[in-house]
Amino acid sequence: MTEPRHILSQLSAAASDHPTRPSVISRGTVLSFRDLEEQSNQCASGLRFHGVERGTRVVMLVRPGIEFVTISFALVKLGAIAVFVDPRMGRQNLSRCLEEVRFDAFIGSLRANIARVVLGWGRDSNKLCINVSRVKAPGVLSYEEIMRHGQMAQPLAAADPDQVAAVVFTSGSTGTPKGVVYTHRMFSAQVASLAESFQIRSGEVDLTTFPLFALFNPGLGMTTVFPDIDFTRPGKVDPNTLVKCIRVHNATHMFGSPALLDRLGRFGERRGGTLPSMRRVLVAGAPASIRTLRALRTFLKPEAEIHCCYGATEALPICSISGRDLLAETFTEPEKGSCLGLPIKGVKLAVVKVVDGPIKAWCDDLLVNSGEVGELVAGGANVSHSYWNRRENDLTKIEMTGGTVLHRMGDLGYIDERGHVWFCGRKSQRIVTSSGTLYTVPCEGVFDQHPRVRRSALIGVGQPPNQLPVLCVELENRSHKRELARIKRELFSMAERYPHLRQIESILFHPGFPVDARHNAKIIREQLSIWAAKRIS
Repeated sequence: MTEPRHILSQLSAAASDHPTRPSVISRGTVLSFRDLEEQSNQCASGLRFHGVERGTRVVMLVRPGIEFVTISFALVKLGAIAVFVDPRMGRQNLSRCLEEVRFDAFIGSLRANIARVVLGWGRDSNKLCINVSRVKAPGVLSYEEIMRHGQMAQPLAAADPDQVAAVVFTSGSTGTPKGVVYTHRMFSAQVASLAESFQIRSGEVDLTTFPLFALFNPGLGMTTVFPDIDFTRPGKVDPNTLVKCIRVHNATHMFGSPALLDRLGRFGERRGGTLPSMRRVLVAGAPASIRTLRALRTFLKPEAEIHCCYGATEALPICSISGRDLLAETFTEPEKGSCLGLPIKGVKLAVVKVVDGPIKAWCDDLLVNSGEVGELVAGGANVSHSYWNRRENDLTKIEMTGGTVLHRMGDLGYIDERGHVWFCGRKSQRIVTSSGTLYTVPCEGVFDQHPRVRRSALIGVGQPPNQLPVLCVELENRSHKRELARIKRELFSMAERYPHLRQIESILFHPGFPVDARHNAKIIREQLSIWAAKRIS
C-alpha cells in the first residue's frame, strides 16, 4: 500500500473538487465540503485564540453532529490532540481516564460540563472549557464565541505524520479502559485501507451509527448523515428511524454493530421491502450471528454487499469476510468458531502461543502450527504502537527487529489451510477445566443453532485449572417452566454430538445478557460468571 495522503489534504481536495456537495447532514442542517473546510478553519483559529496549539490535549464529549465533525477537524488542523472517551464507560472509568490523560481543554455538552464540575475533572488547574449546547453555561465559553473569535485564514496543518493526532479510549468491556494513541499516519492509513478494501467511492452517502467513524468520511469523499438516535445505545435504536433516514438521504453505506443491525434486519423481516440505495453494510464490534446476516440479507437488494470486519480500537481493519461467504456452508460449521476471513492488504497477522504474561521480543518459536489455536497478533500502518501513559504496553505489544510493533489482540483463533482466520473467543474468557481448555465461540455456536436460543455464553465458575463450565442461555422469548425444561434437554442432546461439549453439566437461563457499552454486542462473561456462581453453589 502506498503512503496515504494526510487527511487534511483529502478534505481540502474534496472542498475544491466538490464544494457544494453535502459533507455532513445532522438534524436538518446541511454542511457542504467547502463549508466544513472553512468552518473548521474558523474554529481552529478561534481555538488558537484561546490557547489551543500543537500538542494541546483536548477532551471531546460532544453530541454527534456538525459541531462534532467541525471541532474534530479544527483540532487536526492545529496539531492538537483530541481525546475521545466513551460516556457510557461508567463514572469511575471516566474519571480515571481523564485524570490519566491530564487534559488541557474540555469541549462538551452542557451535561458533560456539569459532570466535569460535579465530579471534579481537571480541577487541579485552570482549563479552557467550552460548552457546545445551545443552553448557555455560566463561566464557560460557548461554541459560538469560539467561532466569533476565529478567522477564515488557513491554520498551520500538522506536518509530521508520526505526531499524535488523538487518544481514543477503549470501552473497558473486557478490562480497564486504555487510551489508544492515534498518529496522523495511522489515521490516514485506516482511511486508505477502508477505501481500498471495500471499494468505497467519493460521492457515496454514509448513514453513521458509530460517531468516530464519521471522521473517516471526509477523507473518503463521503457524505455523513447522522440519524436522530441515541448513539450510546445501538442495541435499543428504533429501526424505523434508520430506515426513514436511509430512504430520505439515499444512503449507500453504513457501519454498524451486530446489535443495531440485528434490530434493522428483524424490522425488515416484519415489514418487508428493501433498502434500494444501500450498496454496502460493514459489520463491526463483534461477530454477527448467522441469523442476523440472513435477516439483513433479505432487507438489501441482491447486489448489495455485507462485510463482516474484524479489528479493535488499536487496530482497524484487520480482517474481513463477505456476508455471502460467511453464509456459505463451508463457513457455518459452528464447532469451528467464527470465520473472520482473510487479512486486509498491508496487515501482518500471525497466531502465537497463548501466554498470559508479557512477550518482550519476537521470536519464531512463538508461532503455533497451522490450524492450532493461539493468540492473534497484528501489525501494519493502521495499527497503534502504544497506549497513552500506560504500562500495559508490556502486555499487549511485541517488539520486532527494525522497529516494527505487533499488537496482541487478546483474541484466540487460528488460521486454516486456505489462509482464513477463525475467531475462538477472548483469551481472558477461555475456560480451563481438569479435562482441558474450552474456547467460548466454538462451543456457543453449536447451541446458538437452537431455534429458541437468541444467544448463549459459555463461562467458567471457579479458578483454573479446575473451572466448572456453565452454559448461560438467553432465549428469543420468555418461556414457562415446563418449556424451559424441554429446551434444556434439547441443548444437552445437542452437546452430546460434540466431544468437547460433554464437559458441560450446567445450563442456566438468563433474562438478558450484560453487554459492552459501545457496541451493545460483546457479552460481558465476567459478570455472567459471578451471576452463575451464585446459582450453582
